This record gives sequence, C-alpha cells and structure tokens, in this order.
Amino acid sequence: MNYPASLPEHWLRGPLPGFSPLLLPLAHALLQARDEVATALHDFPDHLLGARPAGMASVGFHLRHLAGVLSRMQTYTAHQPLTEEQFRYLAAETTDDAAASAPSLLRQFGEAVEQMLATLRSTPEATLPDFRPVGRQALPSTVMGLLTHAAEHTTRHTGQLLVTARVVQAAAMHP
Repeated sequence: MNYPASLPEHWLRGPLPGFSPLLLPLAHALLQARDEVATALHDFPDHLLGARPAGMASVGFHLRHLAGVLSRMQTYTAHQPLTEEQFRYLAAETTDDAAASAPSLLRQFGEAVEQMLATLRSTPEATLPDFRPVGRQALPSTVMGLLTHAAEHTTRHTGQLLVTARVVQAAAMHP
C-alpha cells in the first residue's frame, strides 16, 4: 500500500482499532515495513530479484524470508510445531526462483503481514508472558518475545531489502 509522503509514519498516526496498547507498536512496525517495501519495489524489475551485490542477500530472498518468518512466529505463538509445508518454504527461501515476480512476492509479504496483524488483534494480553518453545531445540521464548521478534526481524530485513533494491537498481541503470 502506498501512502502520501505527507502522512506521518504509522507509529505517529495514533491507535488502531482492535489492538491491545501493548501490541500496537508491533502492528505499527509491520504496517510501516509493508508500506515502505511496497513503495520501494513498485515497478521493481523481476530480473533483479535474484541480484546479490557484494554477496548480499537478494531482494527476492528478503521478500520470501519476511513472509516465512511471520508465518513461523505465528505458528510458535500458537504453541504448534512447524508444518512440513513451512519446512519446505524455509528451505526454498534462499532459492532465487527465476519465475518469481516482484508483484507476487510483494503480495505474499502483504498477506503475511495481514495474517500477523490478525494474530496481534486476537492475542489476549494475559497470554503475553506465556512460555513458548521455539524450533527443534525448543529454545525458550514467550508469546510476547515471538511477536516482538516478528516485528523487529521484519524491520531489520526491510532495511536490508531497501538498501539492496536501491543498489541493484542503480547498478542496472549504470553498468
């Protein structure tokens, strides 16, 4: 979703209906990331999705990874193990599929953000300190830890994606 430059960042737009005040900053971060990625990758050339300048992760990787992490964090939040489909997706995140398109990867990321927003809306505050095991090693976390990680991981990869996208587009324009 593109928004006018005159609008403030999401965290300065006030509360969102249906979100706990404790989880609202996470929702704002996810919305901001979604908007920034959509704006930066509007008309992004598909043939640059797999470009890896200086060995950095590609734009395509970041888009797949962003969607995958949000899915995995929701699964752990629900106190469930990852599904076989999630494991297959995880293994494919690093594969730069030549058939991938920027619009389809953006749509996938946008859908993952919407699903995480639904999770944030439906998470009772009382469950935030509840223990949740993570991964095959059942590393310790909490519902709040997982939800926070989903948002911070998204913002971190969004920053990396934005830089990589600018670098590969500039390199393509000035070979």
